Amino acid sequence: MQSFVINLLNGVSYGLLLFMLSAGLTLIFSMLGVLNFAHASFYMLGAYVGFSVAARAGFWSALVIAPVIVGMIGAFVERWLLRRVRPHGHLAELLLTFGAAYLIGELVKLGWGLNPLAASVPVVLDGPLFTLYGAVFTRYRAFMMAVSLVMLALLYAVLRVSKAGLIVRAALSHASAVEALGHNVPRVFTGVFAAGTALAALAGVIGAPLSVIEPGMAQSLGSIVFVVVVIGGLGSLSGALAASLLIGCTQTLAVASNVALGDVLAPLGASLPARWDSLTLAQLAPLLPYVLLIAMLVLRPQGLFGRRDDHA
Repeated sequence: MQSFVINLLNGVSYGLLLFMLSAGLTLIFSMLGVLNFAHASFYMLGAYVGFSVAARAGFWSALVIAPVIVGMIGAFVERWLLRRVRPHGHLAELLLTFGAAYLIGELVKLGWGLNPLAASVPVVLDGPLFTLYGAVFTRYRAFMMAVSLVMLALLYAVLRVSKAGLIVRAALSHASAVEALGHNVPRVFTGVFAAGTALAALAGVIGAPLSVIEPGMAQSLGSIVFVVVVIGGLGSLSGALAASLLIGCTQTLAVASNVALGDVLAPLGASLPARWDSLTLAQLAPLLPYVLLIAMLVLRPQGLFGRRDDHA
């Protein structure tokens, strides 16, 4: 039971990291209608830039500087690239972000090389927060959860309470009226795209010490992010949060399990070939998000909190 509690907390922390990453993608889609295929590449870029900044100025500086730098790059992409292809429709925008993802990946290889890099945990956050019968929950994971929750609270406050959030939401559906009131709608959209990419970079800086920084990290995590936003409902922040926690906990608990697939199916009266029966849930853990995705598309195509028009 004690190890289950720790594994559950680890799953929640991983889920909140996924939310930090998927929130930026959801924000961009809900406000601009752009399904940004380069989003995971901005996450990777944030990890690399954060690594370089941390090597010179420390982790805490990287936590601020890397999202700002990547956010500025995101603003450049929206202002000088996406804005130019927007009149040609969503397909042109999607193809542009698809190409941008490969471009960022190649630039990362040129700038930092192909060898993996290891980001270190800051000293003050290194070590266990508490231990339950030998199972450890680290201070860094608690910090990661805290940052994700603070980010969620700030997003809610900005989008639902502040004047800036009102302008952003109004610009989405009534752009001409917002412009008539003296607001620069294209600049608002640039700010939203920059904020979304900055959130991806923040997730990259925070997630880097828990994994290896390498050029393939965008591809490995990018597919999971799109699974999150589809399961949660395209454009829904609340759906992204629920789906992130669901996938984070499901994968983490599955990895920690030694239950065989045959033991799970036996009570249902199902039988599989012997080589399948011996597979454990830990071995199947990488497939679980995609199983959930297929099930969601079959049972509820609009996602947990989405609507038929893909806005929430």
